[in-house]
Amino acid sequence: MKLDTLNFSQLLENYSHFKVSSLRGRYLKEEDLIKEFKALSHKFKIKNEGYSEEDRIISSFHLGHGSRKILIWSQMHGNETTTTKAVMDLLNFFSLYKDITDSIFDLCSFVIIPVLNPDGALRYTRANANLVDLNRDASSRTQLESQLLHRVYTEFQPDFCLNMHDQRTIFSAGNNSFPASVSFLSPSFNEERELNINRKKSMSLIASANLMLQKFIPNQIGRYNDSFNLKYIGDFFQAKGTPTVLFEAGHCPRDYGREDTRKYIFLALLKMVQDICLDVKEELIEAYFEIPENKKFFNDVIVRNVKSEDSTIKDIVIQYKEVLENDRIIFVPFIEKIEKNIPSFAHREINADEQSLILEKHGSLKVGDVLSSFKVNNNVFVI
Repeated sequence: MKLDTLNFSQLLENYSHFKVSSLRGRYLKEEDLIKEFKALSHKFKIKNEGYSEEDRIISSFHLGHGSRKILIWSQMHGNETTTTKAVMDLLNFFSLYKDITDSIFDLCSFVIIPVLNPDGALRYTRANANLVDLNRDASSRTQLESQLLHRVYTEFQPDFCLNMHDQRTIFSAGNNSFPASVSFLSPSFNEERELNINRKKSMSLIASANLMLQKFIPNQIGRYNDSFNLKYIGDFFQAKGTPTVLFEAGHCPRDYGREDTRKYIFLALLKMVQDICLDVKEELIEAYFEIPENKKFFNDVIVRNVKSEDSTIKDIVIQYKEVLENDRIIFVPFIEKIEKNIPSFAHREINADEQSLILEKHGSLKVGDVLSSFKVNNNVFVI
């Protein structure tokens, strides 16, 4: 395997060879992460970069000796774990495939922070221990985690930043009935959303990764709105002159554990590393803008054509709430909306054929209720 001839189809087929299999599902236990950190510390330099607001260690990996410097951080939102799994898979890949890794490390140096918000990760919350969204704290830096990331950035002086996140299941890739399984953004560096050489570099990285991913998840790549806000870490680093890419791991069909999505995030990460090694070009700017913008057109479940108490026919929208219970995520189905002819798409649709739903406990359905199962025409549906 050589850097300039990476076979991404083969990598996808052989993913189990380098996947960190102990890290699965939506909740990553602290002890499992620490175990994997220790295993990788025998192969790469691991550093204690500092502490969270609740004195948990924030670790980084330092790899390579090349002149092109790449800073990667994940899980600044504690309940966004998919990219952490992909980052750990990337580190494991680097440890196993010495032929390609030597080529990459000759050209690039990395600082990788797998979990920036360990307090939020423990609780499975977006915010940190002080209920602060770290992705709204870039310019003010009121939190220890934000200060740590800024210090690492200042000391390392990266040539590229890769900012790793998860997104909700509500997003579609444009106006079509395709979920946004992976989304990207080249953040703006000013209010006018202008293009400069650094923003063009991040756009080209995204466009190239999109072209590769389309072979595996066609029409399932989205692009975020580029409105400017210095509170956001991507906008902040882009404004400082560093090409920055936002990754958003989304939903693949029947993949609420996001074990499929992690693979595509990994492939995109490796593709961007390849492009940085082989010199980013600017020819793909138009291709970047051809990626459809994300729209909030999806729901988890829609039960269509339900006969309501007043005999009108309505649709019922159900969204899952992620609840941490005994170190695993439980998806609790709440009714979000009951209306006629709801135009949204859904990851799962059930047609009630203008029949009433028979509930386990009798009573009328209303917004906010948990609807975990029902019966229609003697067919039982579990949500």
